[in-house]
Amino acid sequence: MKKNGNHPKNNVYTLFLGCTVPVRTLNYEIAARKVAKALHIQIEDISDFCCCGYPIKSISHHAYLLMAARNLALAEAKGHSVCTLCSSCGGSLAEANYELQEDKELRKKINEDLYRWFRLRYEGEVNVFHFARILYQEIGTREIEARVRADLSSLRIAPHYGCHYTKPSAIHGRPEDPENPKSLDELIRATGAQVLNYEDRLSCCGGGVLAMDEQVALGMAQKKLDHIHVQQADAMVLICPFCSVMYESNQKKIEKLFQKEYKLPVLFYPQLLGLALGFEPDELGLKMNRIRTTDLTKKIVRKPD
Repeated sequence: MKKNGNHPKNNVYTLFLGCTVPVRTLNYEIAARKVAKALHIQIEDISDFCCCGYPIKSISHHAYLLMAARNLALAEAKGHSVCTLCSSCGGSLAEANYELQEDKELRKKINEDLYRWFRLRYEGEVNVFHFARILYQEIGTREIEARVRADLSSLRIAPHYGCHYTKPSAIHGRPEDPENPKSLDELIRATGAQVLNYEDRLSCCGGGVLAMDEQVALGMAQKKLDHIHVQQADAMVLICPFCSVMYESNQKKIEKLFQKEYKLPVLFYPQLLGLALGFEPDELGLKMNRIRTTDLTKKIVRKPD
């Protein structure tokens, strides 16, 4: 049985976009596809993918597993591992996959419903990886450094890992210490940009409680924006669309609510990487970013060919 810590060697993945990316963060998808092509990561699309199941996990574990298994079965039929852009989708699919790989009786029960409703079966032969994890473990920082075509050394970047990228660590194959992760820092450094350390860097964005208590959620995001603001960051860089909803889409609301001013650009890592690789801002969807990135891009110097 395949384990989620083992990467495929052919650089071909089925892209799982989830629900949030196509609706709220299309710039993330645009940049990821651009970077993937430049680094020879082959992406295949499955139009029949549905929700990862995460929103109903606490209501019906069986329904959650069935939804996740349907997606996994579709990817298995293609013969490629799953690549996610959303950390929550990645965690949700990876957790379901772990359960179904480890528990044959559970997989049998899920397969009964999979076949009854969708004429599908899942044999547990697919792995799930976040796009950032593919960049870090499959492509590697040395390869990224070798391909850099622009000088980003003047940029001061605050990384945000989020909650689902490293935890639960067992289901991700324990690629790094979940209490002291380094991969996003190293990926940022590979672009030539500076990595800032700041207080509470591993704290949650607040998105998990947004629907239940907006004030609490915005307060959680505001604290991190405060800590980053103190460090005079040029931008925050993250890898999850819903974290972007909290720090970018809700930034002006946070400023108004707490009488603060941040004007902090929030980039997805593929956008930062794309800039380092020499792509123009428009090619990476930076016009779609809600917080203006003009001052940031002015600091980038293209290296001579």
